[in-house]
Amino acid sequence: MREAVLDVGSNTAHLLVVDAHRGAAPLPASSKKEPLRLAEHLTPGGALSEAGVDALVGFIGAALIEAEEQGCESVTAFATSAIREATNTDKVLSVVRKKTGVSLAVLSGEDEARLTFLAVRRWFGWSSGRLAVFDIGGGSLEIAVGPDEAPDVAQSLELGAGRLTRDWLPDDVPSSADVRALRKFIRTTMAREAGAVLRAGVGDHAVATSKTFRSLARLCGAAPSLEGPFVRRVLPRADLQTWLPKIAAMSTQQRAALPGVSATRANQLLAGGLVAEAVMDLFGIDALQMCPWALREGVILEKLDSL
Repeated sequence: MREAVLDVGSNTAHLLVVDAHRGAAPLPASSKKEPLRLAEHLTPGGALSEAGVDALVGFIGAALIEAEEQGCESVTAFATSAIREATNTDKVLSVVRKKTGVSLAVLSGEDEARLTFLAVRRWFGWSSGRLAVFDIGGGSLEIAVGPDEAPDVAQSLELGAGRLTRDWLPDDVPSSADVRALRKFIRTTMAREAGAVLRAGVGDHAVATSKTFRSLARLCGAAPSLEGPFVRRVLPRADLQTWLPKIAAMSTQQRAALPGVSATRANQLLAGGLVAEAVMDLFGIDALQMCPWALREGVILEKLDSL
């Protein structure tokens, strides 16, 4: 069967079309994405602006056409942090439903963590033992840990790279004072919730997903994406710590020229790097292994399991 998943994130809206059946790995057939940057369309009062809603409706309409042309049997659509936290969520969902016919499911942060964990568990299998999974999005950081397919701990912290950049790093080349202040905020916020993970133990295998982690890993020497999903890629803490001061001294344009860094996310690279460093420091992780599967694949897998 051919299925489509429509993921409306804080940075990017992404349609993923896969060929899938229960008991098999979903195989990507096509992909369509747009950097809507919905988090930047939030008004000072926290509502998603009219321009943001229009951009969202436009993308969903185009995505539905793509899914139909690809022969998809259904489209599973969901939204994460930016829509979840908007003060006008119900209005946005109503407009989307009225103009496109799509009912966006708004995932909780804990569901994001749980479904991402499921995807990573299926990718690496039971040989990973107790698994710890970290995912940096535009609006939030998801953490999930456990020995089974469902995590013992599933957390969502407001430490997304886009959110932190917007709130803490107003200048193109940030001041050292702003970087120090953000670093402190990240670590105090994370440490406040770290006990639930540390008491149970991080486990045997620490894994990261998301574009932010992949960009940082590529910057630190990991293989480029064109070498395929089965190449082992890691983000070493020592290498990241070497790169962070260099990234902090760069403009957005200079960061965009780095290997593995897209122009649309270059401004968020420093904030994402500070979150990644804090994850490895606070949880005692020397290196994180990259997983090509994440939330979208978790949504597909759970849907297949329910059939």
